[in-house]
Amino acid sequence: MLENREGGCHCGRVRFRARVDLDRLSQCNCTVCTKKGILHLPIAPEDFELLRGKTSLTTYTFGTGVAQHSFCSNCGMHAFYVPRSQPDKITVNARCLDGIDGPSLKPTRFFEGRHWEEAQRRRIAEEGRAPATGLNGAVTLQGILDRAPE
Repeated sequence: MLENREGGCHCGRVRFRARVDLDRLSQCNCTVCTKKGILHLPIAPEDFELLRGKTSLTTYTFGTGVAQHSFCSNCGMHAFYVPRSQPDKITVNARCLDGIDGPSLKPTRFFEGRHWEEAQRRRIAEEGRAPATGLNGAVTLQGILDRAPE
């Protein structure tokens, strides 16, 4: 069920509002997600609003450069990012939502990020939808930043 939630980084410089469905909570075992401890809530960009912190965000990219791993440059928290698997989406880190009891979160979905190519093929087959060819997450992230207040 979709619900409006707010959240942000640890220090409070980055704040957002998003329409999320906690039933879509997923986990990935790639090296980045494992080290960051992200629990994923994928949403459409139009369901995400950056309330503040536009100038506090730093972005890390690697490999293909498609994923946009944004984080607060002050506290280092990864509150949301644009995933390589779905560069037309925003993934909210459920652990960064206000009022969430992290240990009680139980992901119902799993992405085998250590074997990314095969996991992506499986996800597309299950969902019946592939991201647009050539789409780069930088475009999705820029759209979020363009709508955000200074």
